[in-house]
Amino acid sequence: MGANVATAKPRARRGRRRGKHRAMMAEINITPMVDVMLVLLIIFMVAAPLMTVGVPVELPKTAATALPAVEEEPLTVSITAEGAITLMKTEITADELIPKLRAIAAERSDNKVFLRADGRVPYEIVAQVMGALNSGGFNNIGLVTDTGGPDMGGQ
Repeated sequence: MGANVATAKPRARRGRRRGKHRAMMAEINITPMVDVMLVLLIIFMVAAPLMTVGVPVELPKTAATALPAVEEEPLTVSITAEGAITLMKTEITADELIPKLRAIAAERSDNKVFLRADGRVPYEIVAQVMGALNSGGFNNIGLVTDTGGPDMGGQ
């Protein structure tokens, strides 16, 4: 009883062959990169408003709408509750305010100044700083306040 080798059908193998590997995948999986980028976008959207000026003042609340966004970082003068004057993030004296503002404004295209004053600062000090800015040639002054204050009967 011999087997005829020529007439025997080879059995078909199921599954992968052992000696051969699959071809390399030529596509780039960008899903993890998109996930990371979306997380970073959310982090920067939350952190960006907090990075403008680091002087802590409690702004008064008004019903005024926000000013349009500007391309440059705005010149910001802050008055703390104690009456200290801060230009951007540097505390200065009242005598240094106008010369330093002029030096900074000479290098900028826009000379708009944002004035931030703590709500507990007397109006007299705010008016004096505004008068000094005006007499120093800075006529475009924006008062920074928080939204959500009283409407005072307006619509």
